[in-house]
Amino acid sequence: MTQQDLTTASVMREITPLSDSDCFYLADRHKSSFDFPIHSHPEFELNFIAGAAGVRRTVGDNCETIGEYDLVLIASPNLEHVWEQGECHSTNIREITIQFTSDVLPESLLNKNQFHSIRQMLERARLGLAFSGLTIMRIYRRLDELTCHGHGFHAVLSFLELLYDLSLADDSRTLSSSSFARIKASSESRRVNKVQQYIASHFREEVRLEQIAELVGMTPVAFSRFFRQRTGRTLSDYIIEIRLGFASRMLIDTTMTAAEICYDSGFNTLSNFNRLFRKHRGCTPTEFRENYNKKKIII
Repeated sequence: MTQQDLTTASVMREITPLSDSDCFYLADRHKSSFDFPIHSHPEFELNFIAGAAGVRRTVGDNCETIGEYDLVLIASPNLEHVWEQGECHSTNIREITIQFTSDVLPESLLNKNQFHSIRQMLERARLGLAFSGLTIMRIYRRLDELTCHGHGFHAVLSFLELLYDLSLADDSRTLSSSSFARIKASSESRRVNKVQQYIASHFREEVRLEQIAELVGMTPVAFSRFFRQRTGRTLSDYIIEIRLGFASRMLIDTTMTAAEICYDSGFNTLSNFNRLFRKHRGCTPTEFRENYNKKKIII
């Protein structure tokens, strides 16, 4: 990719109000609209929204319309995100934003057994992590009380308890694809890691089930069952996700045509690329590029 391939619009890099002398920054706002452009920042962020059904949320290459409540954790310094007005007509929106740096929970602490679930949650949140309505209702009181604590010692304890409660949720889901976020996929399974590393290097090529099964010393049938149990996806679906994530990144970072990106991402035909893109992204590649660029600013 040459320098001429890069788009002229860039994602805004936000400078947050978080002070070096504080563990976290909390803002509790009541608003009637969303007008901040798509952005990223080095701090991690937990964002809660109430009364904003119809708002359009973008995290990485995931775009969704939210319901009455929304709670997302982003633990990546470069993952683009934005909440847009969309079809929301509410004039009474509440937004609670908590921003904190990674050194609040250093590796030496996260490696302790008592912090294992938080470590796993933060690892998944590198792709953006959305929590269900049930989880939001369960932790809402703790989140609301945290807004009254100020920034003292007990506020930090309450914040850590909030993170711990969220880490126990078994219904959270990742948002962005790993290839779009440029984050190396990882698993606690040695075999899954080996497969993910291979696909990351060869997704542009034809990847056959028999070939991958042989790579980890399993029969195709046994591997298919194993991979789905460990990842929740078929091998075919996983490869498509990697290819689409790479294609989505190219659509917003370069001026390459959709056809060029199609073949550079490992798809055999433009019609298949367009069909799969619409199925998984809800729009065509061209529409995705146009919509994403509208959220950018020139810097």
